[in-house]
Amino acid sequence: MSPPSFPRALEAPEGELVVLSRSLVEHVTEASRTSPRRRIILPFHKNEAEPLHRMLNVIQPDSYVRPHRHLEPPKSEAWVLLRGALAFFTFEDDGRVRDCLGLEAGGEQFGVDLAPGIFHGLVALAPDTVIYEVKNGPYAPTNDKAFASWAPAEGTPEATSYLAGLREEYRRRYP
Repeated sequence: MSPPSFPRALEAPEGELVVLSRSLVEHVTEASRTSPRRRIILPFHKNEAEPLHRMLNVIQPDSYVRPHRHLEPPKSEAWVLLRGALAFFTFEDDGRVRDCLGLEAGGEQFGVDLAPGIFHGLVALAPDTVIYEVKNGPYAPTNDKAFASWAPAEGTPEATSYLAGLREEYRRRYP
């Protein structure tokens, strides 16, 4: 059984200059609230072949981001929180949690920069969490993400309990 297909992104804004504004963030945030995935991306790059992808990634606390890594080709990523809070995880190849970090917009820890090839995932801890994300392009849906075999697929009943387990791991480390 394949997971359901959901819209993943909005259309990139037009023009050579995109102003990051509160109204733009509110527009994307509203789209995340109504998305069946409970998250949405607003890309700023104009096509998938661009060598640098920039985007707003808005996520709600009940959205499940399946742990994955970027291998083919290897891609670095960086995230800066503009609003909200999240738990950011890296994993060993066998699924054990390596790092569990609390990130908060305006807090002491407000973002991460990750080398290619490391399994990672995140859990929104606050509604309307807004992330500015940058990663290498190009994007090809067939090989962009290598999903962790030990983590359930998005849209499955097991994904809900896995998300709850990640949330509990964060609470255990940060009581």
